[in-house]
Amino acid sequence: MPNIKPVSDLRNYAEVLRDIGAGSPVYLTKNGRGRYVIQDMDDYEKKEAAIKLMMELEKGRNSGEKEGWYTLEEIRKEFGIDAS
Repeated sequence: MPNIKPVSDLRNYAEVLRDIGAGSPVYLTKNGRGRYVIQDMDDYEKKEAAIKLMMELEKGRNSGEKEGWYTLEEIRKEFGIDAS
């Protein structure tokens, strides 16, 4: 269940921070609507890395569709990998 608190709870930020853990962010509302998220730094870095990876994979897919794909044999030849 998501941990949702009003932003006014930040007056006692130590209590809010105590509720944050790996895989357990705190969602803050302002005027009854979701506005902010406080999350564990490791979770944040993992999400950023995943986004970066997905963007790079998208670039590769776009390149393959635009410029053509390599066959397995072409890749082996390019990198000097023996098929035996």
